[in-house]
Amino acid sequence: MQWNEAIAAVSVVKTAGPGGSQVCGVQYDSRRVSAGDVFVAMRGGVTDGNRYVDAAIDSGAVGVVTDSPEVFEELRTRRPELALALVDRAANGGRRALAELSSAVSGAPEKRLKISAVTGTNGKTTTAFLLEQMLSRVGRSCVLVGTIETHLAGRVLESEHTTPESRDLLAVFAEGVEEGCSEAVMEMSSHALDQERVWGIPVDVAIFTNLTQDHLDYHGTMEAYQRAKQRLFEGVGAAPPRVAVINADDPAAGPMLDAAAGCQRVTYGIGRGDWSAEDLVFDAGRMRFRMRTPEGAVAMDAPLTGRVNVSNLLAASCAAHARGLTLEEIAGAAQQLRPAPGRFEVVNGSEAAGFAVVVDYAHTEDALANLIALARDLVRERGGRVITMFGCGGDRDRGKRPRMGRVAAQGSEVAVVTSDNPRSEDPRRIIEEVLAGVREAKTELVAGGPAECLVEVDRRAAIARAIGLARPGDIVLLAGKGHEKTQSFAHEVVPFDDVAEAEGVLRGLRAGARDAEME
Repeated sequence: MQWNEAIAAVSVVKTAGPGGSQVCGVQYDSRRVSAGDVFVAMRGGVTDGNRYVDAAIDSGAVGVVTDSPEVFEELRTRRPELALALVDRAANGGRRALAELSSAVSGAPEKRLKISAVTGTNGKTTTAFLLEQMLSRVGRSCVLVGTIETHLAGRVLESEHTTPESRDLLAVFAEGVEEGCSEAVMEMSSHALDQERVWGIPVDVAIFTNLTQDHLDYHGTMEAYQRAKQRLFEGVGAAPPRVAVINADDPAAGPMLDAAAGCQRVTYGIGRGDWSAEDLVFDAGRMRFRMRTPEGAVAMDAPLTGRVNVSNLLAASCAAHARGLTLEEIAGAAQQLRPAPGRFEVVNGSEAAGFAVVVDYAHTEDALANLIALARDLVRERGGRVITMFGCGGDRDRGKRPRMGRVAAQGSEVAVVTSDNPRSEDPRRIIEEVLAGVREAKTELVAGGPAECLVEVDRRAAIARAIGLARPGDIVLLAGKGHEKTQSFAHEVVPFDDVAEAEGVLRGLRAGARDAEME
């Protein structure tokens, strides 16, 4: 594709230079530029791509799109052989140009897929995983783009971001189309919606799971956070979704329904909504309920558990129906579902010891409360305790730290407070802010608070300590990191896997028990 054809898809302030240059690709990272690429230079939250224009040109860029008038004028004088375009920074022109150019150069793969998108504080990953599996069960070939993994027609790739930059997202879509995919399921984070990383993506079915406090380090207020989520239902550089699937149990359902005025709206909930769940029965690894829909009722039986997963399965079922699956196909697929990695993942070998060790991504107040409530239900008949190990991330929303401490203290017999990606902050200071909430709960509940609240800054030692406290019938919750495989500190990121660490502790306990028997 020639430059003048590619740039015709972009809203520009002005252009300069030759129009016949052959464009091979689009990049926003100068380190990835190769001969024939267009480099989109824009100011971001961390750095300004305009600082790297010369590096991109040296690597073979044939054109530059910039959101800086100064850079545009300087290059027009200094590099007249270069194809140039200036976009409006105030209108987020850089990110929009990145999306529009990437679509044009890659053949608009987003228009050749039926896209379902999930937004919400919690439940995005599980809902997306469940929906992809339902679609696959009836023979649809899918792309999945999410927090944990990217799936391409059965191949599994590691994801770097919940929602990647538009250029990278469209590259995944293009590869999916090349491999015969007809559907895409993706998580849309509030950051991506606010920053317009999903500009021009035509969503067919949009899903809202819930809204609880998170990411206020970025959004500033809950109102701004909510507005970012609402953009999914209004359309970001594209028409509104055809169908909006909204959680009727969430307090933000009203504003989301208002934002989805241009869509066919479907609500779901436990005991309420167009699609509702009734007669819930939970076992340790399975749940059953009756799903009532406008087309009748159907029995659901799935290898998941807990009320939160009822909500996630309802959301996925509504979306699957909107994508053409029958109730019978949905119920049949539900029986074969797999949970997302790091979402209530029972660690191998723990139940042989008489207790369960569960790894979960819960890193917000609401998610931690739901996780503890589920564990509480499961231990009630066994007479066991809930032992919760958790921490709070550094350089992130500080307001949720005492709230998470409060939740853990209210619901657990033992709370072990530790580190969770402290980043540039002192982990001890983070823990002290968490403990403020623990102390509040203990004061209010008197003897009803946790029997113990332990502090162990080192996460590896905290995992060992939490598991070491477990007795038969207990559930040990290792919360906050879930699928993550690293721990982030001020000056380094080190390998760290809660599941692997827990398995190692359990192996040690088994070895110790064998040695004791032999003595």
